[in-house]
Amino acid sequence: MSGRTKVLIADDHLVVRMGLATIIGLEKDLVVAGEAKDGIEAVRLAEELAPDVIVMDLMMPRLNGVDATTRILAANPSAKILILTTFSSSSDVKAALDAGALGAMAKESSDSELMAAIRATAAGRRTVDDEMHRRLSEAENAPALSRRQLDILLYVAKGMTTDEISKMLGIGPDCVKAHLRVACSRLDASSRSEAAAKAVARGLIAI
Repeated sequence: MSGRTKVLIADDHLVVRMGLATIIGLEKDLVVAGEAKDGIEAVRLAEELAPDVIVMDLMMPRLNGVDATTRILAANPSAKILILTTFSSSSDVKAALDAGALGAMAKESSDSELMAAIRATAAGRRTVDDEMHRRLSEAENAPALSRRQLDILLYVAKGMTTDEISKMLGIGPDCVKAHLRVACSRLDASSRSEAAAKAVARGLIAI
């Protein structure tokens, strides 16, 4: 491993880990130092292996990528973390970047883009792909919605009825409707379904 950038892959999907490991294995200047299947293991291996770069998924069991990033950087502020994600909302990506991750890339990025992002992260440069940058910018300019309103929009996006949302959140149907009226107004939407669709498109919620 001498002279090569050591990469720790943290993702709960075996296929993703295998794919990344294969791609990295083709690069002369990169090497896979280890693989973690959840956030707890990522924190442990980050300390044990001292990788140059940690490629971190956001949605993992036991400990998500944001919290794992926070713990790793609390123990080692010089750790370099690149977020790699698919369906996470912009708020999750922003939280990871705010926690200290150096960059964020979509799993759909090309092999060359991912390898370039790993190298940039190793060099301490911030890297955010164009689509994520757009969604983060839109989220920053989006009208303010409360956590409860975002939760309700998420349930709407998943196809739940007002009564189902009411039971899920332990609030009255009229309260659910009131939150939806506010959300529709702030998102300039004419219906609950349009509001939910806009919230998804802007990265405010992730299905």
